[in-house]
Amino acid sequence: MQPPDDFDPPIGIAEPLTPGLRRLVAPNPSPMTYRGTNTYLLGETGLAVIDPGPDSPAHLDAILGAVAPGQRITHIIVTHTHIDHSPLARPLADATGAPVLAFGDARAGRSPVMSRLADSGMAGGGEGIDTAFSPDRTLSEGEVIEGDGWALEVLHTPGHLGNHIALAWGAACFTADHVMGWASSLVSPPDGDLTDFMASCEKLRTRDWSVFHPGHGAPVADPAARLDWLITHRRGRETAILDALRDGPATARALAERIYTDTPPALIPAAERNVFAHLVDLQGRSLTQAQGKLAADAVFARL
Repeated sequence: MQPPDDFDPPIGIAEPLTPGLRRLVAPNPSPMTYRGTNTYLLGETGLAVIDPGPDSPAHLDAILGAVAPGQRITHIIVTHTHIDHSPLARPLADATGAPVLAFGDARAGRSPVMSRLADSGMAGGGEGIDTAFSPDRTLSEGEVIEGDGWALEVLHTPGHLGNHIALAWGAACFTADHVMGWASSLVSPPDGDLTDFMASCEKLRTRDWSVFHPGHGAPVADPAARLDWLITHRRGRETAILDALRDGPATARALAERIYTDTPPALIPAAERNVFAHLVDLQGRSLTQAQGKLAADAVFARL
């Protein structure tokens, strides 16, 4: 799915989306972040800042400048600890006195198989991890964060990252990087776990949502259709991997080069991580098996 050409928001300007909700786009556009990270300001008087964003003095100034007379920031909520979402949380907290809330540090929520991969020395890929992050308050599944005229329900949605959360605001949901309108979410072991990602998709699919507000890109106007597309997309990749393995055992890199034929060479390492995530998931379901130790460069065979 290609990003909509008409999503080109002004950078550093708080744009109203619905009553009580504004979006600020950080100045960090890239192939991984699209136009930049979406920072949300929720509330009319006491404000929640959702995903303060990267370590950017300009973005910090933009957030503080969006606080009107009579308003104050009371909560800083981090959906996950990738470096395009969480590093500005502490400077913003220092400037406002508001506490930082999150599911946990960079290791929180990591599945056992990914913990073993991390302990073996495998490093993460993709956006980069904010390893120094530490919240003032740890959130849990189903918890309700209440502010001045607003309430958010915490939904633990691991997959893109173990500590990833979505935030339900009535029938709307802040889905961060789990569901975006411009691209499918990167799942890069050992920080990302495809088994968890698919379960989180199914979890979100059980509710009747009106709109998703993602971590990058425009609002998703048809959440059910987008979730169905994500699930179908992943199942399609799974089928392609299993079909490719009919020709014999292969590494994640070889499979990525064979399957992602339209992907620019610079993005093949990210594709390789996605394939490896699928292979780990398939091994957990007894559909593939690594020949030897489970690792990013392992040769996998179809069972």
